Amino acid sequence: MKGLLFDTEYCTGCFSCTVACKQEHDFDADTWGIKVIEQIYTYPNGHVQVDYVPWPTNLCTLCAQRISSGFDTRPACVKACQSAIIYYGEEEELIEKAKELKRPMLYFNNKKQ
Repeated sequence: MKGLLFDTEYCTGCFSCTVACKQEHDFDADTWGIKVIEQIYTYPNGHVQVDYVPWPTNLCTLCAQRISSGFDTRPACVKACQSAIIYYGEEEELIEKAKELKRPMLYFNNKKQ
């Protein structure tokens, strides 16, 4: 099974993945295949931490049509990621890669495509 691995430790919140997905699928302004969620943490000492987490929605197809057409071997979000923190591949290889990362997030779409 194919999937996505996100190295959330290094996402900069550039939203390139979101824009690429919208363009690839011609989604309107209120529709997303992937969203970047901003998480803000304020600690008791006053320190503020902002994290960005790419989050595939139920509309994510892993760009099955793009890949099956031979246009590219990667989903649009992977190609567009400015920080190179999104990986696409087989379940086993992504799970192994995730073990090397500090804050990995895996996404698998098992819907029939």
